[in-house]
Amino acid sequence: MLKGFRDFILQGNVVELATAVIIGSAFTAIVTAFSDKIINPLIAAVGGAEGPALAFRIKPNVPETTIDIGAVITAAINFLIVAAIVYFIIIVPMNKLNELRKRGVPESEVPPTAEDLLGDIREILRNQAAANAGPAGGNPGQGGYIDPNEPPRH
Repeated sequence: MLKGFRDFILQGNVVELATAVIIGSAFTAIVTAFSDKIINPLIAAVGGAEGPALAFRIKPNVPETTIDIGAVITAAINFLIVAAIVYFIIIVPMNKLNELRKRGVPESEVPPTAEDLLGDIREILRNQAAANAGPAGGNPGQGGYIDPNEPPRH
């Protein structure tokens, strides 16, 4: 049981996932600092001197009823920053790498997909079934259809 757990932990996917979580956490701190120190002051400059910028209260003198549109704008900007970084730092280079890999390798050397392999297996099985079918009713000696209700032929 421990050997299976060790194999699972040492798989590349688990290590890559752990690395991604650590980098994501560090990146979140950078984006939060950017938002808090640059974006929020810019949004606050648009609003008035009282309370959060771009906010209003549904009930006067009840702070819990404050709707802060500035916080929503800040969260949207944070999301766009993270999405842009992920796209330009991870997705675009991976697509380019895959394109270069396919372009640099002759078509005959490109590994087949799982669908291609399953299609080949299906064709082999069909050919074997057609070759083994024999006469109508099947021939047990040749691998044809055997009726379980019919007594064995010798």
